[in-house]
Amino acid sequence: MKVIEGRDPRRWWVLIVLCLSTLVLVVDNMVLTVAVPPLAEDLGASAQETQWILDSYILVFAGLLLTSGSLGDRFGRRKVMIIGLALFGAASLVAAFAADPLELIVARAVMGVGGALIMPSTLSILITVFDDEERRKAMAAWSAVAMLGLVGGPVLGGVLIAWFWWGAVFLINVPIVAIAVLAALTLMPESKGPWQKPDPLGAILSATGMVALVWTIIELPKHGFTEAGTLVPLAIAVVSLAGFVVWERHTPSPMVPLKLFRKRNFSGGSLSLTLVQIGNGGLLLLLTQYLQFVLGYTPTEAGLAFIPMAIASLLFNTLGATLGQKIGNRALATFGMIVMAGGFALLATMSASEGFLLPAIALFLLGAGGGLAMPSAIAALMGEVPEEQAGVGSALNDTIQQLGAALGIAILGSIVSGLFTSRMPESAPAQARLSIGDAFATGDGGLMSAARESFTSAMSTTFLVSAVGVLAAAVVAFLVMQDKKTAPADAPVSV
Repeated sequence: MKVIEGRDPRRWWVLIVLCLSTLVLVVDNMVLTVAVPPLAEDLGASAQETQWILDSYILVFAGLLLTSGSLGDRFGRRKVMIIGLALFGAASLVAAFAADPLELIVARAVMGVGGALIMPSTLSILITVFDDEERRKAMAAWSAVAMLGLVGGPVLGGVLIAWFWWGAVFLINVPIVAIAVLAALTLMPESKGPWQKPDPLGAILSATGMVALVWTIIELPKHGFTEAGTLVPLAIAVVSLAGFVVWERHTPSPMVPLKLFRKRNFSGGSLSLTLVQIGNGGLLLLLTQYLQFVLGYTPTEAGLAFIPMAIASLLFNTLGATLGQKIGNRALATFGMIVMAGGFALLATMSASEGFLLPAIALFLLGAGGGLAMPSAIAALMGEVPEEQAGVGSALNDTIQQLGAALGIAILGSIVSGLFTSRMPESAPAQARLSIGDAFATGDGGLMSAARESFTSAMSTTFLVSAVGVLAAAVVAFLVMQDKKTAPADAPVSV
């Protein structure tokens, strides 16, 4: 691909389109966490159907990320992103007016296809539109918008459900998608890599392996490693992904350039981001339950409680974009992850009678650390990706983070569930010992009080595990990553 001489005068407008496209994905996933109870009741969804409403999206999304990134490089990143936005918007409209659980599950699966087409394109377009000097600032803005969606999603969901009905959490996507598509058509330049022979076997193996791996992670907390429901998809994942690696190393036109992992910044950034996302995985899941069940917050109040994290993320994303040019990605990522570990350690000290000051300080630290660390780690790994492979490089980054988050939810969810059960009174009914929600459903005041103490204790231990995981990420970033100004220069890639 020929590098465009000079800076595109529309580049900051392009960034707004990319941020809108990312925002619609993040917000949709977060508002759904608030909408699940009313939509399940209204549609008469069983527990299994409700789980499929949540899982159908992530299974399809994770399975198609690598393939869609490769499609963007081959056929045009703007084109693939617009198709993804159109699919996502149309499926959101269907989801908003779904008459039964099956319709909603199918709509969510199609939204997963759209999301997989959108997400890699946003970051790959960003790194091709912005040069090295401005790329960090653009990436910081992109990351900050994603954080806003993450924190603001539950708040928006609570407001929409309070004023309208559960379908509004899907309907809100439609105007955002329409604006993003129109803006992309009028403002965004097309970019793609040189034509490369398709890799259908690689696409099939990666999709099969990723779907099976995410399915295994989802089922792990329910069945452990002893049930067929976990062992069978795990075996499929191992065989498919091993076959994918072998095939990609030997085919003349690989879909994914595995040689990227030989570069220290790419492998170090990838591993540290995975560890961070494992630590982050249980944050919203556990803290929203703590705020609502233990401290008595409403869903909307629980969402608003994350405002310190959003403010800190915005401030330190901006600060990091400035500091990164001076001190480098390695130092910034390492320091940011250490600050995040401190935030998790502070959360681990909370009690059942806590006020909001301690969690507010901890959330501010998490936002500040994430604002410094995440864009730096992403900038380091994406800086190793040649422009002609920007789409699949972005997809690799997205896949790594999605897997880390899914692993975090599964691992930390299992830890807190097991600890909660072990710390509840043995005289409590079996169902009440499964979760704090089940304990509260009994309406027994004594049992609810015991559940608050047991959950807080279990949560504190889990956040301590998160702190250790993020601290390990800091160590990886420090030992493996290198700053370009001090590292031996890699051979230049002709684009």
